[in-house]
Amino acid sequence: MSAAGQENGAGVSDGLQLDVSVPLDRFSLRVRWETSEPSLGVFGPSGAGKTTLIETIAGLRRGATGLIRWRGRTWLDTARGMRLPPERRGVGYVPQDSLLFPHRDVTGNLLAGRRRAAGAGRPAPPVERVLEVLELAPLRRRDVGTLSGGERKRVALGRALCSGAGLLLLDEPLAGLDLPLRRRILSYLLRVRDEFAVPTLVVSHDAVEIRLLSRELIVLSGGTLAARGRPEEVLARPEIFPLARAEGFENILSGAVTAIADGNAVVSIAPELTLTVPGRGLAPGDRVSVGLRAEDLILAVQPPAGLSAQIDLPGTLRELRDADSEEGPVVLAIVELGLDRLPVVAAITRQAVRRLDLRPGMAVHLIGKTQACRLLALSS
Repeated sequence: MSAAGQENGAGVSDGLQLDVSVPLDRFSLRVRWETSEPSLGVFGPSGAGKTTLIETIAGLRRGATGLIRWRGRTWLDTARGMRLPPERRGVGYVPQDSLLFPHRDVTGNLLAGRRRAAGAGRPAPPVERVLEVLELAPLRRRDVGTLSGGERKRVALGRALCSGAGLLLLDEPLAGLDLPLRRRILSYLLRVRDEFAVPTLVVSHDAVEIRLLSRELIVLSGGTLAARGRPEEVLARPEIFPLARAEGFENILSGAVTAIADGNAVVSIAPELTLTVPGRGLAPGDRVSVGLRAEDLILAVQPPAGLSAQIDLPGTLRELRDADSEEGPVVLAIVELGLDRLPVVAAITRQAVRRLDLRPGMAVHLIGKTQACRLLALSS
């Protein structure tokens, strides 16, 4: 390979190639990860090294060594003395505290991103479109010092989009927000992903966020990679589930509202598979993501009858996994739903496994109460 080809990372897959080490006070962060998936997540408890990793990718950690390539372009290769500065990596970094320009209004902050894109010769979405998608148009002339926490996060996200970023780096995007506001910001983040199709890497200690916003994730523990894969699979592993559960593990089911009746909404999540969820604020046609805790699901081997519960999801029992929890040992029943084999986790007891004589391959039903469903994100 020519020197020019090596310098540009020729032959590398069209995605992220990461093999880095960063010395920290309590441990050294060491991560190796290669993927072509554009929606990425980094999950783990506080102090695991998540923010250090995202800062390393952004080019903000001078002590980092190793290799970083993004879409065939080398950003870091310390073996060859190469370290691309942050401003030349084309990333849109949104830190936890947003860091807006205090002397500029909302539009001024977005235009600052736009000027960055123009200076680097990168295409960027129109400011007006970003204002519209993030519902910032009514705030366009507001002093950023008067904005709420959720509004500040939307402006920071908008500025990153206007910079023409080829990769968005979001560090704990919902940190410090109350639950209703987290739901609204989640909806904006999903809208940005669908509208602008910008590859995104999200760092979070919240299992719900990471499942909604990523298609592939890694789990960090003490600076090392503990697991990697699709979120719904990784977070249900016996060694990861206790952590995910402690941080708020929920099954996430997404679909469209097809009807409103008696204050509840019927959500179609797959052909002939529906959920009945609390319908306040919903209308037919809305697309929603709904959370349902593993502990709130009952597993049955016969179609239910004579129950008040309105959720009945027929599926196939794929696997039984032993796991620990704060309350003691549990069994995770992984049930596949529909033709897409959507995995849903129910936490049951070992006694239930023996009493029902549960075995992989059995036809089963997941039963739940409407009031156990939690609306996580909404888009019209």
